[in-house]
Amino acid sequence: MLRKFFIFILCLTPWFLSSLVPVDYGYYNEIVLPWFAPPTIFYSIAWTIVYILVACTITEIVYSYKFKEIPLSYKITLLINYLFNQSYQLVFFGLKNNFLGFVSCLGTLISCLFLVNETYSLKENSRKFFIPYILLSTFAVILSFTIYIMNL
Repeated sequence: MLRKFFIFILCLTPWFLSSLVPVDYGYYNEIVLPWFAPPTIFYSIAWTIVYILVACTITEIVYSYKFKEIPLSYKITLLINYLFNQSYQLVFFGLKNNFLGFVSCLGTLISCLFLVNETYSLKENSRKFFIPYILLSTFAVILSFTIYIMNL
C-alpha cells in the first residue's frame, strides 16, 4: 500500500510543475472575457481534481505493469499530453499569447483523447477517470478560442 501511495505521489507531482513558473495571472482579468468565463478559483479546483484522477490512472498502470511492459505508444502519448497541458500557463500567462494558449488547449484535448484510447488498451476500467479531463479540456478549447477571437 505504501509503495502504491509513493507511485501516486511520483505520478501526481509533475502535473503541478508549471505552477512554479512565475507568470502574470492578472493578465486574465485584463483581457476581454466571454460571459461564460469562470472565476480564476475554478481552474485551481478543477485542474487539481483532473490531475489527481490522471495520477490515479497512471498509478494503476505503473502498479499493474513493469515499466518495460508499458507500451512505448502509451508513454509517448502521455508525454505529449503532459507537454501540451503544461505549456498553457507558459504561453498564455507568460507570453500573453492567446493564440498559442488556444493551440495548447487544443493539443491537450486531442492528446487526451489519444491517451484515453491508450489507457483503455492497458486498463479498461481506468478510462472513466478521464471523463472530467475530456470535459474540462473541451471547455478550455471553447473558452480559449473565444478569448482569442474576442481579443484580436
